Amino acid sequence: MKEQVQNNDAPNPVGPYSQAIKANGFVFASGQVALDPSTNQVVEGGVQDQTERVMQNLKAVLAAAGSDLNLVVKATVFLTDMNEFGAMNEIYGRFFGEAPPARSTVEVSRLPKDVRVEIDVIALEK
Repeated sequence: MKEQVQNNDAPNPVGPYSQAIKANGFVFASGQVALDPSTNQVVEGGVQDQTERVMQNLKAVLAAAGSDLNLVVKATVFLTDMNEFGAMNEIYGRFFGEAPPARSTVEVSRLPKDVRVEIDVIALEK
């Protein structure tokens, strides 16, 4: 059985997908980009500012699903410029404790709303 997750503290989906789906003790969070949920606009600034917003959005989605960042087991990071990996990684790392999740990071040619970073995660339910 699967359950849809929706939280107004994260941006509304811009297409036919859910913010997250809960199934069999896992939370599958859709990729989050740097949209401010109060304005639905891309945050200003560079990749660090965008990564901060993405992580805040993921945190809100996971909270609505009964999970949190400490329960993330896998993350995928999409960057439009791998030269920004270090700057993204600095902010990303602040959100995880002693046992950060497994992760893949890939460079892509373009992301929704022309943002610089998108991150999706798989987490355990509490």
